[in-house]
Amino acid sequence: MCKSQVLIGAATSGSGKTTFTLGLLRLLRNRGMKVQPFKCGPDYIDTKHHAMAAGEEAVNLDTFMASSEHVRQLYARYGATCDVCVTEGVMGLFDGYDKMKGSSAEIAGLLGIPVVLVLNAKSTAYSVAPVLYGFKHFYPGIRVVGAIFNFVASESHYAYLRGACEDVGIEALGYIPKDDGIVIPSRHLGLSIDESFCFDEFADRVAEVIAKTVNVERLLEICTTDFPEWNVNEDVERGKMKIAVARDEAFNFMYRENIEALEREGEVVFFSPLHDTVLPEVDLIYLPGGYPELFLAELSGNEGMKRALRAYCEAGGKVLAECGGMMYLCESIAGTDGVAYPMVGVLSREATMEPMKLKLGYREVVLNGKAIRGHEFHYSRVKPGTEEVACVGEVYNAKGGRVDTPVYRYKNVIASYVHFYWGERGINRLLNMVLRDSE
Repeated sequence: MCKSQVLIGAATSGSGKTTFTLGLLRLLRNRGMKVQPFKCGPDYIDTKHHAMAAGEEAVNLDTFMASSEHVRQLYARYGATCDVCVTEGVMGLFDGYDKMKGSSAEIAGLLGIPVVLVLNAKSTAYSVAPVLYGFKHFYPGIRVVGAIFNFVASESHYAYLRGACEDVGIEALGYIPKDDGIVIPSRHLGLSIDESFCFDEFADRVAEVIAKTVNVERLLEICTTDFPEWNVNEDVERGKMKIAVARDEAFNFMYRENIEALEREGEVVFFSPLHDTVLPEVDLIYLPGGYPELFLAELSGNEGMKRALRAYCEAGGKVLAECGGMMYLCESIAGTDGVAYPMVGVLSREATMEPMKLKLGYREVVLNGKAIRGHEFHYSRVKPGTEEVACVGEVYNAKGGRVDTPVYRYKNVIASYVHFYWGERGINRLLNMVLRDSE
């Protein structure tokens, strides 16, 4: 079976691949096509934007957090019923956690996806030729089939760029002009998702620009190739658990396949720490990351939910809290202004946004010889406390170096800055590692 499938790569971060990807997703959707978006790597913010642009929830493809076979199965399962598969790369095409390992190029080679490069053409012209030549020939395991240029000043500017493509043997598919109206405002955790920023209008605007200056029909044509037919393991016995997942404006950083894996364990219900005052009766609560620092007064003022969560935890209820979810379980969270707001109070620690300092990277947590992987990305920190809080496991970065990221355990509560990925092996492996093996 043949299908249009493309990986949008770049030479460097900041080249405009996210803007182009969002515009392409919206343009194809507006033309009545069913588009399945994918994202290389662990990013959970870009996937939210993909979903808004395409009208279809995006899927992460990550070869550090999951096996190659699992990545193949994800791509085959979610891409099987769509018209077009669009995968956005991460960083530069060959940038991985260890040389090419975990890179967009590795994903393209693993899945056989044709690559279209988005290059920043600001302050350059024919000099893009050696860049294109290098990306085309550096790694024979992938096919770089086309290029799109961003920040192009004029048609004459694009003519030089098109000439470079012709001499290298990569098809020039068009360009994106310099236009302040198609720049997404940024925020401390990435692209803006403020309600004040009208994403629909932005996506439509980029789609209109792309329709005029990019040959989308040709892009789809040269990116049509055999679609993989790997075993997707659909016949999975469903579990009996009932699981509550926090999902609202404050808590919404979660991997699609993690939620799918929870649904294989049983019934999943959603609740809002911002708006609900009671908890459903469940066997497990998942508090994902998000933007709790933007809703400190509202979270602090919801005494009913704080009491319900505190009572559930103290009674031995199972909880997995990640990043913002962990901060919510602390005694308090202080915003960038230093003002602290009381939170649930299960963990005797104080979280703060002061000073804002980025900490990020892949993580592997090892407990009694067993490992589970995830990703850490935050600007907040948790202050050391006078009261001892149990920490379990040893935490390593992608190259095996020890890092000081704690994994807290209080009764049956697991809390950490790590966003774990259990989409391949299931949530119970993580729970058993921490709650059973650490006793």
